[in-house]
Amino acid sequence: MKVVINRCYGGFGISEQAEALYKERAGITDPDWFYWSIERNDPILIQIIEEMGEAAEGGFSELKIVDIPDGVEWEIEEYDGMEWVAEKHRTWS
Repeated sequence: MKVVINRCYGGFGISEQAEALYKERAGITDPDWFYWSIERNDPILIQIIEEMGEAAEGGFSELKIVDIPDGVEWEIEEYDGMEWVAEKHRTWS
């Protein structure tokens, strides 16, 4: 499975061009929609990043597609906007 993460400090973001292309391909017409709602393993997002490369990156992002094994329960963790994919674990407090 492919997952998109941000590999620099600042946080995940996509360019205006990538956002417009995503909305077009996904059929989104809601003017209040924002790219934060995109699942990071969304096939449309993956395809756009593969096609556009660095042009898909937002102003403070460096996007990377990470391959993880199918069937793994995963989550994105981050520190100051720099992200990595981690396998989900149980926690109690």
